Amino acid sequence: MDLSKKRITITGGKGFLGTHLIRKLKGDRGCQNASVADLPEYDLRVLEDIKSMFDEQNPDIVIHLAAVVGGIGANKENPGKFFYDNAIMGIQLMHEAYLEGIEKFVALGTICCYPKFTPVPFKEEDLWNGYPEETNAPYALAKKMLLVQSQAYRQQYGFNSIFLMPVNLYGPGDKLDPQSSHVIPALIKKMFDAMYTFDQREKHYRRNERDESVEIWGTGKATREFLYVEDAAEAIILATEKYNKSGSVNIGAGFEITIKNLVELIAKLTGFKGEIVWDTSKPDGQPRRMLDISKAQNEFGFKAKTPFEEGLKKTIEWYDETINQIDHS
Repeated sequence: MDLSKKRITITGGKGFLGTHLIRKLKGDRGCQNASVADLPEYDLRVLEDIKSMFDEQNPDIVIHLAAVVGGIGANKENPGKFFYDNAIMGIQLMHEAYLEGIEKFVALGTICCYPKFTPVPFKEEDLWNGYPEETNAPYALAKKMLLVQSQAYRQQYGFNSIFLMPVNLYGPGDKLDPQSSHVIPALIKKMFDAMYTFDQREKHYRRNERDESVEIWGTGKATREFLYVEDAAEAIILATEKYNKSGSVNIGAGFEITIKNLVELIAKLTGFKGEIVWDTSKPDGQPRRMLDISKAQNEFGFKAKTPFEEGLKKTIEWYDETINQIDHS
């Protein structure tokens, strides 16, 4: 599929992944008709807003990135909201896309869809072999229903929809709100906050004489896999161009790192010298996460290109440049 001449709507296009995806669609693929469907113009939980979006943008392709999501704390505090918002948004959006007769619907799921104790590396065929990790199960199951809907609509209506499951993303432009950010931006922010104090008179950050301690949830034993956001955007584009089957596809980098080693690596790259305190009363989340990424490579030629430490350095450099642009008035 040549995307350069397609009208593409990206839900959640103002977000972290969405901004990178639109930039890559326009820059690398020459797509001049990439539109955003996001708040406040469209509340995709509201059916009338979805209908208005289709009327106004008339897309050939919808790439559904929009999600209501957060870290472990946010998931524990908002299980009902995260289930309802994500389920109602995805189900109505895909149904209206089918009624509109669009050419292709690309749904983004999450690695959280997998059962809590999935054998590592996670294979797509393991997806239904258990219940997701409890703290994020409502969000994960709401997203997983998009796969069920996608397969059912393909079977009954011949509707071309696909379902991609990315691992945790990171990179420049990530969310910095501690209530909703994921582990890498949250850790970078914690360490910068411990190293620097904002000088109200000089209106910039200055390095503390001594770094404060940082508190990290859990034991540090859990493992995670991370994918650089630019690589994730390329994976989505390749799947949009080349993949037209009902089976889910993992999108990842194919490695795992313990949270403890991740914390130590970010400390090294940021220059943090303070004490790291582990709050073992807090949950680790899913014990291990790493994907089998062979299907994405075989089906549409995707392989992550950004080495993890290089991606972290770019993310830390971006954060370092960003913190002095924050309004502290």
